[in-house]
Amino acid sequence: MDLKQIEYFVRVAELGSFTHASVALDIAQPALSRQIRRLEIELRQPLLLRNGRGVTMTEAGKIMLEHGRGVLHQVERIREELSRARGGYVGRVAVGLPPSLARVLTVPLTRAFQTAMPDAILTISEGLSVTMQESIAQGRLDVALIYDSRPSPEIEIHPLTNQALHLLQSSRHASDTGPIDLEAVAKLPLIMPSRPNAIRMLVEHELATRGRRPRIAIEADAIPAILDLVADGLGAAILPASALHAFGRDTDFHLRPIQNPALVARLAWAVSARRPMTQVQRNLVELIETQVRTLLPGT
Repeated sequence: MDLKQIEYFVRVAELGSFTHASVALDIAQPALSRQIRRLEIELRQPLLLRNGRGVTMTEAGKIMLEHGRGVLHQVERIREELSRARGGYVGRVAVGLPPSLARVLTVPLTRAFQTAMPDAILTISEGLSVTMQESIAQGRLDVALIYDSRPSPEIEIHPLTNQALHLLQSSRHASDTGPIDLEAVAKLPLIMPSRPNAIRMLVEHELATRGRRPRIAIEADAIPAILDLVADGLGAAILPASALHAFGRDTDFHLRPIQNPALVARLAWAVSARRPMTQVQRNLVELIETQVRTLLPGT
């Protein structure tokens, strides 16, 4: 067996699909299937069972996945050690950011990463917290910033900071700028992302404990679209202040604290519990923590 075969097998096993793995690896699906079949022939036993929905692992496949991940991690560590001997870091790391933070963190994080590790490659993507947790478990992301995460044996969660959520209203269509009770928020037409957005789920949970439901007027998943709709007076939104400040439109809106109770989104960074972190990934996490402390003061 060779490293390519191990890498291909691990990716197929993690994604549960030859089709998805062929896209992630940028290799034609027939060629990918041939490599996996050669690996199975060499090991004299099947590793994957094909079915209509994708693939599942045999017992031998589960053993191969555990050891294959270890082999690939050791190879990555060798590369990093050799790169440090040359005076730098190499490698690729994929990070996921929630839409409400992507505009705030993408540029400063990228600049800090390039300064600290000019020979390494950073890939940034946006996504819902639930989706990014799945991507970490499946190996598509190495690190992600997620809100109000749920415990999982596949994911390690490390708290970062808490962000107060505010009611966002158009400055042209609403004059009150003072704090607002959560009970009063429930009576307003809201513009919110679709489920299972973490902030949407938090709002629904807090209102449900009081026997109330949010009045959803419009669902919009993009922060710029939410801001445009609120500015036009079509409803209010519930967001952290950073989501507004990142777009430089503070004068278009009233940002009102929510009280009785205050709504707080808990931000954390997450990595796989199954794959050890590389040094490049650990360095990235340190950069993320620094940027969050600088740009997102906690509650």
